[in-house]
Amino acid sequence: MNWLIFDYGEVISERTEALPALAKEIGVELDEFEKHYWACRDPYDRGCSDLEYWASVGKACGVDIDQSTSDALTAIDIEGWLHTEPATRELLAALDEAGVALALLSNAPSSFGRVAERQEWARHFRTLVFSGDLGCAKPDPEIFKILLDKLEAEPGDCLFFDDRQYNVDGALAVGIRAHRWLGVNTAHAAGWTS
Repeated sequence: MNWLIFDYGEVISERTEALPALAKEIGVELDEFEKHYWACRDPYDRGCSDLEYWASVGKACGVDIDQSTSDALTAIDIEGWLHTEPATRELLAALDEAGVALALLSNAPSSFGRVAERQEWARHFRTLVFSGDLGCAKPDPEIFKILLDKLEAEPGDCLFFDDRQYNVDGALAVGIRAHRWLGVNTAHAAGWTS
C-alpha cells in the first residue's frame, strides 16, 4: 500500500494567530513572548506537560505560571492551531474519497493531539501520530521509524509533505520520499490530484 503522509501545522492548519492573546494572558509584550513561545517549544512537542511548557515560557519572560494560567494558555493555544486551510481540507477530502491511504505526522503536544483527533478533517486519516505521545519528534529518525511500523509500510511506500525543510530532510534520510509543502500545488506537482 502507498501512503500519503501530511504534517499538520502550516500544512493542514493556518499559522496560529493566538500569540497576541497568549502574551496578553500573562501580561508581557508580544515580541518578548513570541521568541520564548518558539524557543521553549521543542520539549513540549516531545512530551513535556502543558504546565512544564508554559512555566518555561513564563520563566523566560519573568512571569510565574500556575496550573490555572497554564490551563488557560493551553486552551488559547489549541484554539489558535485549529484553523485549517480550506484548499488543503478540500484536497484531503478528495484524496480520501479516491481511496488514498492518508496518515498524519505532527510535532504537537499530546493535549493538542486529543483535540485534533475530534476535528472533522481527522476522519480522512487512517493513522494520526502526534510527537507528544511518543517522546520524540521530527526530524529524528526514530519518529519516522515509529510511523512506518504503525503503517506496516516500507519507506519507499510513503510520500511525506512538511512545511519545514529540516523535517523533509529527516524523512529523506530514512528513505521516505518527501517534499516541502508550499500549498496544494505541491501535492499536484507530486502527482496527487483532487
